[in-house]
Amino acid sequence: MELLHSGKVRDVYADGNDLLLVASDRVSIYDVILPTPVPGKGKILTQLSLWWFGKLKDLAPNHVISATAVPDEWQGRAIRCQRLEMLPVECIARGYLTGQGLSAYRQSGRVSGVELPPGLVEASKLPEPVFTPTTKAAEGHDEPITYDDVVSEIGADTAAEVRRITLEVYRRGAELAAERGIIVADTKLEFGRAKDGTLVLADEVLTPDSSRFWPADDYEPGRPQKSYDKQYLRDWSATLDWDRTEPGPEVPAEVVSRLTGLYTDLFNRITAE
Repeated sequence: MELLHSGKVRDVYADGNDLLLVASDRVSIYDVILPTPVPGKGKILTQLSLWWFGKLKDLAPNHVISATAVPDEWQGRAIRCQRLEMLPVECIARGYLTGQGLSAYRQSGRVSGVELPPGLVEASKLPEPVFTPTTKAAEGHDEPITYDDVVSEIGADTAAEVRRITLEVYRRGAELAAERGIIVADTKLEFGRAKDGTLVLADEVLTPDSSRFWPADDYEPGRPQKSYDKQYLRDWSATLDWDRTEPGPEVPAEVVSRLTGLYTDLFNRITAE
């Protein structure tokens, strides 16, 4: 096998006509890989993605070929998947106002060019989910773009299709999570084209690395929310004298343990497995 790419969390290997997508225990915040791994994180991300791919397969085809036809040392954390020509945009659906979306709204009343009602506060539920795409930066930070920018980048038909699927995936995910007492505030998806031109859902889906999950019984607009995702790590890093550039800080054992617990609890609540 040939290592094609090593990302912030995942390594991609070529194996014949297939790819192996291997989720490591690395963790990143603000696009900086921290030096401390989170034991078991890669397996949780992989197994949760596989569970969601199964629940969403009627909305869009996905890249999964097999979750078991992988080397023994990667069992549980690797997926054998199709080779795709990946689209150069990140597809984000937001149902609640938080993170970069909140910052943009406070400046202009808009998020990625989408005008939102006045008077919203942190964690407000939006009247309906919105599509707020970003660039897919090889290095540095992804930057917000408008839907028109997506059209210019990948064409009107493809832009309309990824927007439709992204919002449908978000709605399905939010509905299933709500039944389990979890709010999905937002989620990020990636798509690619198969050799026959089919648009395919790829990478990861509705994981705590790509989405914001809040406990519904603690939800209260107007303040930061408790979370089951990397926000806990971002909040911890805000207490440090760190400028969000490399090198990242070492993560204390108690913070690693807490993050592992949050990821595990989310997996158990969502999947009931």
